[in-house]
Amino acid sequence: MLAEIEKAADFVLRKIRSKAEIAVILGTGLNTLVEIINDPVFIDYQEIPGFPVSTAPMHEGKLVVGDVQNKKIIFLQGRLHFYEGYSMQEIVFPIRVLKALGAGKLILTNAAGSLNKEFLPGDLVLIEDHFNLMGSNPLIGKNCDEIGSRFPSMNEPYNKKMRDTALSISKENGFDLKSGVYAAVTGPSMETKAECSMMAKMGAGLVGMSTVPEVIAGIHGGMKIIAISAVTNLSNIFHSEPHTQEEINKNAAKARKNLENLIINLIRQI
Repeated sequence: MLAEIEKAADFVLRKIRSKAEIAVILGTGLNTLVEIINDPVFIDYQEIPGFPVSTAPMHEGKLVVGDVQNKKIIFLQGRLHFYEGYSMQEIVFPIRVLKALGAGKLILTNAAGSLNKEFLPGDLVLIEDHFNLMGSNPLIGKNCDEIGSRFPSMNEPYNKKMRDTALSISKENGFDLKSGVYAAVTGPSMETKAECSMMAKMGAGLVGMSTVPEVIAGIHGGMKIIAISAVTNLSNIFHSEPHTQEEINKNAAKARKNLENLIINLIRQI
């Protein structure tokens, strides 16, 4: 594993010439946030040795590097999902490469469904904890001791200091930032009403098909992590209408301005 990570990181480093301290992963409908980067360098995932290629809708599949707030930042324009047929280890390979490129801090974004009637489409919700309901874990298998310990603690996967900073930014800039628990499922079928009801009763306020494997791998590698969901739809415990990709994209666009503001200020302050 280590040799493959180093090979991919070396390839990217030859393109970008210096390491970056912060990485940002952009979820469904959020690709345009790379417009905040100055002098961006774009690298297709398929160019990077060992890098799986995203097949999900609205995921560009590009690594983008440039300056934001006078800091070198790496953006992943799209991610990998379990439902695409990739193994958990393949899904988190980009996280391993980001760490090898110097990123000790990771900002994750995603599009999520709401299990809480107070989380409305277009809202931003700070993930404070999660349920892993995906039936697997990216750390299953032989442990690479050079990367992290066999049993990494998940006591605080979402860094409290970074979350407090995000909440302060939202107050200072006059937009609402809520907090909740994220439930990760495999997809790609949307959740049934019974499943949504169960997750809500367990204490989840959001449901989605990503993020948690990346968080687990990031914690294993010693990264500090913050994750923000853009609410793109109400779950079917609140209505009986089928979800559409158009609805999800439209509501992700609603969240863009505040999310862009939040990420710019996070990069400046963390």
